[in-house]
Amino acid sequence: MPELPEVETVRAGLAAHVVGRTVAGAEVRHPRAVRHHVGGGADLAARLAGRTITAAVRRGKYLWLDLDGAGDALLAHLGMSGQLLVTRPDGAAPAEAVGPVPTMVRPVSGGDAHLRVRVDFTDGARLSFVDQRTFGHVLLTDLVPTPDGGPGGHGSAVPALPAPVAHIARDLLDPGLDRAAASRRLRTRRTEVKRALLDQTLVSGVGNIYADEALWRAALHPRRPTDRLRPATVRELFDAAEAVMRDALAAGGTSFDALYVDVEGASGYFARSLDAYGRAGLPCRRCGALMVREHFMNRSSTLCPRCQRPPRGSGP
Repeated sequence: MPELPEVETVRAGLAAHVVGRTVAGAEVRHPRAVRHHVGGGADLAARLAGRTITAAVRRGKYLWLDLDGAGDALLAHLGMSGQLLVTRPDGAAPAEAVGPVPTMVRPVSGGDAHLRVRVDFTDGARLSFVDQRTFGHVLLTDLVPTPDGGPGGHGSAVPALPAPVAHIARDLLDPGLDRAAASRRLRTRRTEVKRALLDQTLVSGVGNIYADEALWRAALHPRRPTDRLRPATVRELFDAAEAVMRDALAAGGTSFDALYVDVEGASGYFARSLDAYGRAGLPCRRCGALMVREHFMNRSSTLCPRCQRPPRGSGP
């Protein structure tokens, strides 16, 4: 599923292209896409009509659009293949966008087989939720106060976030994250370091791709016990994870196929720069040893057996 850089790329596109627009109407094409919305598709469409989008916000891998007036938001979870695509009938970039904004090139026709939810705006623009595998979903949900009183996430100064996201921790790109506290929480967990990185209640936004990349940069084996890590080692790991996600964000995220694109239908290019993920059998870019793939939580970890030594007693 998309991780922080991919979701942030989509959020930034929505901030540029839909914030400030008013909904003329909405249509739900597949009930599974709104399976978590109480009231179903008809209720979601009715409650969206006439609402103005005030902000595009993200926390970790979760994305939502703040709406005017009722203290609620349109929350989107992209799942494995969800896409939020913006189109204009005339193909022109929004007039209020600042700086060089590419033309919106991905039309979504009314007959698109994977179009799940369509939101039409009063000026003729359209937001489409397209999801080939239908693992993602959208719903309208109440906003609740953030526990620390800070902004709900990237893109908003409002100290609130959607109720289903209330348990999600801040991420390593969030200036409101207390890194010292996050480090203490990680080191008190009796688990493996990669499992801790993937725990969205510790720090959010990191998935399998960027966990492998961060661990390679920090020269840490994924099975290193968290309660044996020094504070300095955790700082290095957090710094590595932040750096790799910023690098990925600058490249538009990581695309392995057409299932991840930005709001204009463009793919990200960070896959070309990956140092660990997907490189099993290839030379380590740091020491030249062949990278290996190990089973991990119904997925896998890719690492360098020389640079990332396993903890004692854990095998080769």
